Amino acid sequence: MVAQEHFKARPTDVLLATYPKSGTTWLKALLFATVNRSPHTNSHTPFATLGPHECVPFLEYQVYIKDHIPDLDVIPSPRLFATHIPFRSLPASVIDSGCKLVYLYRDPKDTFISLWHFANKFRAKDNIKLWSLNEALEHFCNGISTFGPYWDHVLGYWNGHLERPQKVLFLKYEEIMQQPVVHLKRLAEFVGCPFTVDEEKEGGVEGIIRLCAFENLRHLEVNKIGRTEMVIGSVDNSLFFRRGVVGDWVNHLTPEMARRLEETTASKFRGSGLSF
Repeated sequence: MVAQEHFKARPTDVLLATYPKSGTTWLKALLFATVNRSPHTNSHTPFATLGPHECVPFLEYQVYIKDHIPDLDVIPSPRLFATHIPFRSLPASVIDSGCKLVYLYRDPKDTFISLWHFANKFRAKDNIKLWSLNEALEHFCNGISTFGPYWDHVLGYWNGHLERPQKVLFLKYEEIMQQPVVHLKRLAEFVGCPFTVDEEKEGGVEGIIRLCAFENLRHLEVNKIGRTEMVIGSVDNSLFFRRGVVGDWVNHLTPEMARRLEETTASKFRGSGLSF
């Protein structure tokens, strides 16, 4: 609500939007490294001292904390922010300004498993009874979430992309994992920082992919022992790194659970042009 009231987007802003646990940390790193790539080398990178969530802060978790209203006008363009806020609940200035929106979505089965693990890390930390997989699945399928049902969230940004494709880029986690070079070039082009022919010849695209690789980020000191200040308190950066792989759901879900998620997805996405 504070972000809705106070955030004034610029046309040059880039807002990265995701449903929680859809690959946000990885895409933040890719976006930041791409936009700010001129000083980046393997020997000197901002990720040595800052985690991805400090490089691209969440509007609702980091930018607006308690009663503090920061002066965002002092930040030079392009400003990079992130959000989990559903499309229809975004601050009005995001749409009115014509700034760029990048949305990343992920197979709901993997999203659910990642979300279950993440929630239980916090519950364990606060000495709260852990959620069983069945309990968590009920919550997920019934749309009980801070940011609303997964399917509504994805469809909101999908429809925004269909209406304004030049302003809303729609990316799929699994496709980036399969063809990172192709989709990083798409991202760079979309945000107005395309790779030059010389950069491509010199391996600039592959260099950023290596720099932002999940295992590389996970083993950086800042992500092993560092913390990020958020509205929910100081969070260990290590909590944002678990596996980052495609298909981990097969190690957790029963066939019945997987079928329930797949049938719900097929029903919710029917007629939209989206599928898994």
